[in-house]
Amino acid sequence: MPKHGKKFQKVCESIDGLKMYDVAEAVELVLKSSYAKFDETVDIAVNLGVNPKYSDQMVRGAVSMPHGLGKTVRVVAFCKGENEEKARSAGAIDAGGDELVEKIKGGWLDFDKAVATPDMMGHVGKIGKILGPRGLMPNAKTGTVTVDLENAIQELLAGKVEFRVDKAGVVHAPIGKVSFGSEKLLGNLRTVVDALIKLKPSTAKGTYVKAVSLSSTMGPGVKVDAASLRKAGE
Repeated sequence: MPKHGKKFQKVCESIDGLKMYDVAEAVELVLKSSYAKFDETVDIAVNLGVNPKYSDQMVRGAVSMPHGLGKTVRVVAFCKGENEEKARSAGAIDAGGDELVEKIKGGWLDFDKAVATPDMMGHVGKIGKILGPRGLMPNAKTGTVTVDLENAIQELLAGKVEFRVDKAGVVHAPIGKVSFGSEKLLGNLRTVVDALIKLKPSTAKGTYVKAVSLSSTMGPGVKVDAASLRKAGE
């Protein structure tokens, strides 16, 4: 088990590790337990009652956060012709076709998100082994493979979050910064919860939302009562 410092141990004293907190109370506890000198990110982790090894139980999607994420997002666009200028004007730090593919093959990865027009996916596939493991591969299901590059780029810059259930059945997603305060964090959280509930696979049996926790970058996890979480998504 990793050893934690005195500050971490002290904030843990105010949190009952066995209690399921109302979601609003949980957010307040996360804010109070933040102690780092930088503006910590607040994350939600939701354990879903699905088996990701079956394709019909894969929960994956993207949502645009109403209050953004409080971070700078660097976007590149795989496209050609007049779309290159449109992408740059929308805020992409780089745009292009084969030359951009070659640049990434050469080791350049100074970006956070990638979008592509459908006709470019054959080219992007050549670097799939580079982009895929880093979560940078454009995908139609998350809206990053599209003919409307400008809108896709603007959504990413404004705080669009992509999520995907992992092998253990857990979805992780950032919902903002500690500096946002509880109201904005709850607004973003409701957006994520609403999206997850809408994406419930028809083949998923039993309890869908099994366990939930919130935490800041350096702080301890706070367990959330699933019933209050579902209400947050209503």
